[in-house]
Amino acid sequence: MNRVWNFSAGPSVLPVEALREAGDEILNYNETGQSVMEMSHRSKAFEPIIAETEALVRELMQIPENYKVLFLQGGASQQFAMVPMNLKNKGKAAFIDTGVWSKKAISEAKKYLDVEVLASSKDKNYSYIPQLEKIEGDYDYVHITLNNTIMGTKWDYLPDTGAIPLVADVSSNILSEPLDITKFGLIYAGA
Repeated sequence: MNRVWNFSAGPSVLPVEALREAGDEILNYNETGQSVMEMSHRSKAFEPIIAETEALVRELMQIPENYKVLFLQGGASQQFAMVPMNLKNKGKAAFIDTGVWSKKAISEAKKYLDVEVLASSKDKNYSYIPQLEKIEGDYDYVHITLNNTIMGTKWDYLPDTGAIPLVADVSSNILSEPLDITKFGLIYAGA
C-alpha cells in the first residue's frame, strides 16, 4: 500500500499501528461486543474512555483542576454562538478581527450581545496581528483567534485583559505548542 501524506489543515496522517488498532476495535472495543461508535456515551464501558481522554488532555495541555474540560458536538462554528450565550452578563464583548474565523465569531456573537471590534487587520488583507498590549473596558469577554490558517498569521503574544476573561478559538493550533491555559477564561477548538 502506498501511503499518502496529508498536509491539509484538517485531519492528518496517523501511524499505521494506530490505524490497525482502531480497525481491530471498530467491531469489538475492549471485548465489549460493540464498537465505540455503537455504545452509549452514558454506558459503563464508555466512562473510562472519556475519563482517560480528559486526563490525557489535561496532562498534555497542563490544564489546572479549576478549569473544566468539555467535549461537545457542533464544532467551532457552534462555539461562535455558545460562547456569547454562556458568557453574556453585561451584554457586550470585545473582538480583535484577524481574519475569516474571527469575522464568523463576530457575526454570530452580534446575535446575542453588543460587539465592539477593538482592532482589525482587514486594512492589509489580514496579513498581520494588531498590537493591543492592554485591553480595558466593561466587556463580558475579549475574543481572539490564536491562529489564522487562511492568511497565515498567529498571535505571538496575548493581550493583557486584566479581569476581563480572554476567550480564544484555538481550533487550528490546539496541542501544537505549549499554551498557558491560566491566561484564558475559555478556549475552544473544533474541526
